[in-house]
Amino acid sequence: MIESITLSGVASYTGPATTLNNLSQINFVYGSNGSGKTTISRVIADQAGHPACTIAWKAGTPLQAMVYNRDFVERNFNQSTELKGVFTLGENQTETLNKIKAAKADLDDLKEKIEKLSNTLQGDDGLSGKKGELSVLENALKEKCWTQKQKHDAKLQGAFEGCRGSAEKFKARVLQELANNSSTVLPLVDLEKKCASVFGTTPTTEPAIPAIDATKLIAHETHPILKKRVIGKEDVDIAAMIKKLGNSDWVRQGRTYFDINEGACPFCQQSTNEAFAKSLEEYFDETFVTDTKAIDDLSSNYRTDAERLQYQIDGIIVAPSRFIDVDKLKSEKQLLDSKITINIQRLAEKRKEANQIVELESLSNVIDEIKSLIDAANVEVSGHNTMVNNLAQERRTLTSQVWKFVLEELKADLDEYQKKTEATKKAVKALEEQIASNNNSKVQKEADIRALEKETTSVQPTIDAINALLRSFGFNGFSLAKAAKGTSYRLVRADGSDAKSTLSEGEKSFVTFLYFYHLLKGSDSESGMTTDRIVVIDDPVSSLDSDILFIVGSLIKGLFDEVRSGAGHIKQIFVLTHNVYFHKEVAFNPNRTGKAMNEETFWVVRKADLVSRVERHDSNPIKTSYELLWAEVRRQDKSKLTIQNTLRRILENYFKILGGVDPDKLCAMFEGKKKLICKSLFSWVNDGSHFAHDDLYIAIDDATVDNYLNVFREIFEKAEHLAHYKMMMGDAYEDEVVGQAEEATQ
Repeated sequence: MIESITLSGVASYTGPATTLNNLSQINFVYGSNGSGKTTISRVIADQAGHPACTIAWKAGTPLQAMVYNRDFVERNFNQSTELKGVFTLGENQTETLNKIKAAKADLDDLKEKIEKLSNTLQGDDGLSGKKGELSVLENALKEKCWTQKQKHDAKLQGAFEGCRGSAEKFKARVLQELANNSSTVLPLVDLEKKCASVFGTTPTTEPAIPAIDATKLIAHETHPILKKRVIGKEDVDIAAMIKKLGNSDWVRQGRTYFDINEGACPFCQQSTNEAFAKSLEEYFDETFVTDTKAIDDLSSNYRTDAERLQYQIDGIIVAPSRFIDVDKLKSEKQLLDSKITINIQRLAEKRKEANQIVELESLSNVIDEIKSLIDAANVEVSGHNTMVNNLAQERRTLTSQVWKFVLEELKADLDEYQKKTEATKKAVKALEEQIASNNNSKVQKEADIRALEKETTSVQPTIDAINALLRSFGFNGFSLAKAAKGTSYRLVRADGSDAKSTLSEGEKSFVTFLYFYHLLKGSDSESGMTTDRIVVIDDPVSSLDSDILFIVGSLIKGLFDEVRSGAGHIKQIFVLTHNVYFHKEVAFNPNRTGKAMNEETFWVVRKADLVSRVERHDSNPIKTSYELLWAEVRRQDKSKLTIQNTLRRILENYFKILGGVDPDKLCAMFEGKKKLICKSLFSWVNDGSHFAHDDLYIAIDDATVDNYLNVFREIFEKAEHLAHYKMMMGDAYEDEVVGQAEEATQ
């Protein structure tokens, strides 16, 4: 059975999707010609040919759809000289019929089992059951995975590329990684740092930081001259005095002034002899000079080597690599500079007082620290350059590491998900296997039934039944006969000549419907008579007179009884019509007390602005054709295309029945534009007939519609029949009064 039909993107259903839902066993659809009824029957007949529309079947099991509409008539009556035979089960083969009955009972049991299993698997709505439980688990995991994505997306998004815009894709990637990822878990801070490099702006190779060489500078710290007391020759006559006074440095410095002062003592200004000058010369001998020069050279070399080292380090600080801790380097450089300054001061003191022992501040520790900073940075530079040279692989590796981190954070959730889904999937698999097994049995049972049906089928009973109906309804000019090949029919006259091409429209409609009606009881092949089916009957009474309309309605109501009892193979019926009288006849049920009964639904198809939609009604919306016309006037969303004709038909029905009303006198009570509108509304008087207006419309705007409605109301006022207008308009009349009052105050 069909549970719902959604119409979209087909014929006049071009607006938002419209749905017939919560359908029952018997479904009535009313709509005017061209409103979109036949489209509904075509969608049911060929859902695959209308991919934008959907049909929801109970338990997901489609039944055979047998549809009577214009397409059926064209296909079976107009396109062929013969009608396909309708095979029915013979009644004189009791044993075979009993076998078919038993096999059909088995088939029904299998269908019931399949339906129950399907309900357990996916529920009545196709969204619950065990599959629904799986869906809940999947959605819960999807939300948790997406939370992790949003938490880390800002800094790890490069690794999430391809699934950042879809929670479903992200969850699927998590499950994929769960099955295959064997990477090492790294700290988040390391992953964020690497992602900034690997997934940032396309990286380039970085130059290595030049190494510093302080070997010479450090070697100066152990120069022997630093620990040597540099003094003059000890066997000179003044040596004892200089040694006693310990002022050789003072004497050495004063010697310069002694030479300039032409042998006079620079301190006491007394003249000295040549022996004194010679003693001074001998005291500061070659060894003294050599040692003094060594001190000078050491001081000069130390300063030069220190400046060279400082220059190298300054170059690193001025243009630092992004991989070095430049703040730490600056701190170490400050320490180095302070020690070098101290050592240069100590060397200056050594030069001034060569007989002092000097010890330089060791630079080893601070230089080792600086070297460590540079070496560590160069390790990162090397790693970065390796990454750049092999970027694709680096990205794959880092992506794997990022997902491993995500898996680690989701570990508890994933463990719970796997545990629950494993059990649910086992249940789903078991149910699917049972359904498949029962479906196989169902297919085999259907084949058995078809084989049995072929043993006891005939087209003759249908010929006899249709001819009996034709005669009983006065159609004596033609009848149904078996064609030459024995599996199809011909329509013939009494003399045996072909009658098909000479039938009237009413005769064609009636015989085609009778053919369809009997086809419901059988099949157009030698099997399939007992197949469960749904039936769609779309406007079967075109061109039929009232007597035949009543007979067709009675036949259809007989099908309703079969559906209600569940005794036959018809499980659901749709009746679509534009004929008010036929609708009232076929929908009449003495047991209905106003509201629709449980086994039936009522629908109206409306078309506004060339777009169709369906509306459900809790009760039969069609009372009488006259009341239906007033219902259109009461609607808020009146159709601008048909409102003029609706108003004309109300006036015709009411004043024609009343009699004695002169339309010309009524129109004479109006003036100007209102008089013209009144005359157009009474135009049926001059035509003498109104049928032409059924299809007449003039495209008008909202203002024109209001003018027509105002004149329409005033006609009842001037004819002194306003009470009837109030009664038919009901609450809508009160709304009109309120609206008029508001307009008057503006």
